[in-house]
Amino acid sequence: MQLTHYNTNFKQQFFSITLVCDNISNAPNIGSLFRIADAFGIEKIIFCGTNIPLGRKIKKTSRATEKIVKFKISDSASEVVNQLKDHGYYIISLEITSKSLPIHTFQFSKENPIALIVGDENFGISEEVLKLSDAVMHINMFGKNSSMNVVQATSIALYEITKQLI
Repeated sequence: MQLTHYNTNFKQQFFSITLVCDNISNAPNIGSLFRIADAFGIEKIIFCGTNIPLGRKIKKTSRATEKIVKFKISDSASEVVNQLKDHGYYIISLEITSKSLPIHTFQFSKENPIALIVGDENFGISEEVLKLSDAVMHINMFGKNSSMNVVQATSIALYEITKQLI
């Protein structure tokens, strides 16, 4: 028998993870990020940039999770990252770079809260934010394409992180 929202046995958990979105501006992606944030029990989302389309355009993909996931908006991702660092967060950027590590090889610690940085749909995470990161990680890919949608990548990363933190 297939389970529904009303009869699943999942234990609700919360993790000290903040998702920082560096200039993500696609409304369906933003809605989906709310949904993923709720699914993985993360602390909050911080949307950084000047063109964040909150409102009715995100509702189709968010499925009302924008009402329950804590979030805030800030103009500057680098300012947010610096503030999080000052509060003891371990800063992880999810980006493919010449020095990034495969996410499956990393050991996540329960000692410090985590800030997971994800980037713009076209240009990724800004160089300034990458330099502020404690670690830069990527998801190994085996096809010809070198990137994936920000929501799918975030889902994979949050799965790997929370799997280790349980």
